[in-house]
Amino acid sequence: MFGYINRFFNKYVLIIALIIIWEITTQLKLISPIFLPPFSKVVETIIKMIRTGEFIVNFRISIFRAMSGFIIAALIGIPIGLLLGGWFKELKLALNMLLEICSQINPFLMFHLILIFLGIGEFSKISILVWTCLWPIIFSTISGINNINPQILKMGKTFGLGRVLMFIKIILPASAPGIFNGLRLAAGYSLLMLTAAEMMGAKSGLGYLIIYSQQNFKIAEMYAVVLIIAISALVVDYIMSLIEKKFVIFEEQGIINSNY
Repeated sequence: MFGYINRFFNKYVLIIALIIIWEITTQLKLISPIFLPPFSKVVETIIKMIRTGEFIVNFRISIFRAMSGFIIAALIGIPIGLLLGGWFKELKLALNMLLEICSQINPFLMFHLILIFLGIGEFSKISILVWTCLWPIIFSTISGINNINPQILKMGKTFGLGRVLMFIKIILPASAPGIFNGLRLAAGYSLLMLTAAEMMGAKSGLGYLIIYSQQNFKIAEMYAVVLIIAISALVVDYIMSLIEKKFVIFEEQGIINSNY
């Protein structure tokens, strides 16, 4: 029990210290509560927003948008990365420059271009999330394939695996860590970019709540939403890490079992 508490404290000591400093400095008015409300006040505001239902409605909308963009990007990005990194390396060489250029285009610039052609709506917000999440998934998948131990590939050839079986039993499982690395990055990007998109062209969602609170000088609510977004990002990353551990271990066991 004490060991668990000690590990927890060591892991989150800086966060705990920051919260304590935040609370003390605002309570003593070393920093004006007008611009930075006490942490306790922000927590009270979160509880109030949850009870009134204002937060729940906008949170569901934002999570739906973020998940939609992330899932579509994964369904597009993983197959593209697998094809370019696994079977069609010549195509990758031909498209490498185009991929590099597209990946460097600022998502905020793309958002304004999408608004011009698609207008302000759900499709435009989800489209920019797909664009933002797509590139880390593609490049991480390609990197995961390129970093496969050549000895594993030789082992597969030794056992007489054909191209399809080699891909299913060797390449796909061995590249799982790289794929999940891209998925974790994309999951974080989806929340960050969604919030920015909702600040510019939405009437609902967490980003909208931030800009609405700022314009109406509801500073405690603004910090409450920002804190919720930060916690949500940590929770999403933690869930992705758990899925990654279970999936990667399962795939590694699959590689071992398939070779015996």
